[in-house]
Amino acid sequence: MRTLIITLLVAGCSSAPKPSDVAAPSQPQPSTPPTPDLATGNPPSPPPAEARPEPLTADTPRTTTTGNSFIAPAGWSISVRGDATLLAAPEGDSWIALVDVRAADADAAVKATWAAYKGESKWPVKVTSDAPPIDGWTDRRSYTYDVPPNEKRVVRVTTQRANGAWTVVILDVTAAVAERRLAQIQLILGRLLPRGGERESFAGRRAHELDPARLAELVKFVESAQQTLGVPGVAFGILQNDKVVFAGGSGVRELGKPAKVDRDTLFMIGSNTKALTTLLLAKLVDENRLTWDTPVVSMMPNFRLGDDATTKSVLIRHLICACTGLPRQDLDWIFEYKTVTPAAVVAALGKMQPTSKFGEIFQYSNLLAAVAGYVGAHVADPKLELGASYDRAMQTRVFDPLGMTATTFDYARVLRGNWARPHAIALDGKPTAIALDMNYSIIPVRPAGAAWSSVTDMLKYVAMEMADGTLPGGKRYIAKDVLLARRAPQVSIGKDVTYGMGLMVDTTYGTPFVYHGGATFGYHSNMMWLPEHGVGAVILTNGALGAVLHAQFRRKLLELLFDGKPEAEASVVAAARARLDELATERKQLVVPADPAEVARLAPRYKNAALGELAVKKAGATTLFDMGEWKIEVATRKNADGTVSFVTIGAVLLGQSFVAGATTAGKRTLTLRDAQHEYVFEAE
Repeated sequence: MRTLIITLLVAGCSSAPKPSDVAAPSQPQPSTPPTPDLATGNPPSPPPAEARPEPLTADTPRTTTTGNSFIAPAGWSISVRGDATLLAAPEGDSWIALVDVRAADADAAVKATWAAYKGESKWPVKVTSDAPPIDGWTDRRSYTYDVPPNEKRVVRVTTQRANGAWTVVILDVTAAVAERRLAQIQLILGRLLPRGGERESFAGRRAHELDPARLAELVKFVESAQQTLGVPGVAFGILQNDKVVFAGGSGVRELGKPAKVDRDTLFMIGSNTKALTTLLLAKLVDENRLTWDTPVVSMMPNFRLGDDATTKSVLIRHLICACTGLPRQDLDWIFEYKTVTPAAVVAALGKMQPTSKFGEIFQYSNLLAAVAGYVGAHVADPKLELGASYDRAMQTRVFDPLGMTATTFDYARVLRGNWARPHAIALDGKPTAIALDMNYSIIPVRPAGAAWSSVTDMLKYVAMEMADGTLPGGKRYIAKDVLLARRAPQVSIGKDVTYGMGLMVDTTYGTPFVYHGGATFGYHSNMMWLPEHGVGAVILTNGALGAVLHAQFRRKLLELLFDGKPEAEASVVAAARARLDELATERKQLVVPADPAEVARLAPRYKNAALGELAVKKAGATTLFDMGEWKIEVATRKNADGTVSFVTIGAVLLGQSFVAGATTAGKRTLTLRDAQHEYVFEAE
C-alpha cells in the first residue's frame, strides 16, 4: 500500500504529475550500493545490453527506436538493445526501459516488453488502471507490481499507443532513487511524445473573459468532480483583471452535518504556507534586514546543517528553494510532535547532511522550510521564542497588511468559527471524517504548512502577487524585484516546471503558470495565477482526493481560458477509478482484524531512537499500535517473500507498513520505512 507520509505538505507543492508519468514518490535518498535481492542475497543484476552504455553529461533529447521523443537526463547512461532503450540511474541499481513493440493488446505488449528487458517480471501485477488519451497517446494503461516491502523497490509499467505501435515504459528503481531523482524521472516521462506529436500549447493566445457561461461550466466541473472523488467540501475563487469574478463553496464542512462550505470557511492550506513564509523573508529583504544571499549563520549563529563546510555555504535562499539536496525527514516530528519545539526543529538540521550538490536536484524538505521561517522570525525579533516571534512577524508583516483577517496559526481560534473538518478515504473506499489530532503535529514546523485560511483571504494574497506587490488602491506593499525573486528558478522539475522559493512556475502549455499546493491530513489546497493574462484562482478542499481535483481544476481553467482540449473531466474519472481499484485490491490482501497468530508473536512494547515507543494493545479482536501521541488499528498482510506486515488501516494513516522481523541476536523488530529512511523498532 502506498506510503502516505511522504506526500504530506508536498502533494501539490511538487510538480503535479502528468497523466503519463509512472513515478509517484517524490523525495531523495543518499547514493547507496545496489540493494540486495532478498531471494538470492546478491545485488540485483542490471539488464544486459549489447552496446556499451553511453554516459550523459547534459540533459539530451533522444528518440526511441521508432522515433518517439524524450529527454535523457544528465548523469544517467543510455543504451539500446533491439527495440529497447535503456536508461540507467547513476546509483547503478535502477533503470527505466522505453520499449517499442507491436502487439495485439496492452497485456501482450507488456509481456513482450519484459521479454526484451529482463526476460520476465519476478513480481506479480497488483493492480491495473486505465487512463484517457493525452499528447497523441491512446490506450493508456498502468500496471503496479506487488513488490515485497523489504526489497525497497518501485516497479511500475505503463502502456500507450501511437502510430500503430505500443510504447511501453518500465520503471524499475529503488524507492530511494524514485524519490531522490523524481525531477529526472519527470524529465524522461513528462516529455515522452509520439513520433510527429506535439503537446498542446496556448502560447500567443489571448485568454477569454470568464463570463457567466464559462464560470457556470467551471462550477459544474468542480461539483461533478467533487462527487466523483468523494470530497465533502470545496471552496474556490477566481480573479480576472483585478476583480473577484467568483468566490463560493460547494458541499459541507463535515459529512453528516448540514453546515455548508462558503468563501469564508477555514481550511488548512498546508504547504501554501511556504509561499507566505517566503513573503515574510521578502519583506525582511525589502527592509534591508537581510538578502537572499545572506549566509544563514550570520543571522542565526547556532544554525547548523550537517558538517561545518555545508553550514557555512547555506544562504537564506537555500532554506526554501528545494534545491539544497537535503532528504526529507518527516516521520520524526509526526511521531514525536508533543515534544518537538521550533528550537528543536532548528537543532535537528545539525544531524542531517545534503545528499546532492546545491542546485543539482530537486529535493523537498519541510524541515528546511520550517527553519527558513524561524530564521526570519529571529531576524525580526531575536528576543522572542522562535514560534512566538514567527507568529508575530507573520501577523504584522503579512496577514495584517494584506487584509488577511481570518488567516491564522491559532487552532483554538479556528475551532470557534467557520471551519471544515478533514476527511480521508476509509479502507472500504468511502470518505469519512477524521479527527484533527494528527494535524497538531505540524505546529512545531508551522512555517512549512500549518496556516489556516479561506478563499476570501487567499484571493487577497493572490491579488497582491498578480499586482507585482501593490495593494488595492495602488499602495506599494513590497518592491517588485524582491517579490518576483521568489519565482526565479532555483531548480528544475522535469522540462517544464521550476521551483523558486515557495513558488513554482509551469510552462507545460506554453504560457507561464505560477502555482503552489499543499496537503496535510485530510486537507488539500492550491493557488495559481497566469501573470501574462491577469487570471488567478484558489481552491481549498477537505477530502483525501482533493489533490486530484486541484490538478484537474488547473487544467479545466486553462481549457476554459484558451479553448483547450477537453481532458480534465476524463482525468478525474480515471483517477477516482484507479484509487478505488487500488484500495479494493489492497483490502483483499489484508487480514482484518489482524491475524491472532501473528499478533501473538509481537512483543508488548517496541522502541526506536528517533520515533519513540510503540505499544501493542488489544481492544477485543482489534489490534492497535499506540505511539503515545496517537494510536491506530492494524491489519496483517503476508508478503510475497514470506514476511508479514502490520498495516495501519485507520483512515487518517491508511497503509503504513510495519514489517515484522528479528535482529541477528533474535530480538523481535518492526521496521517502518519511507523512501529515504528505515526505522527499526526493537522489542524492549
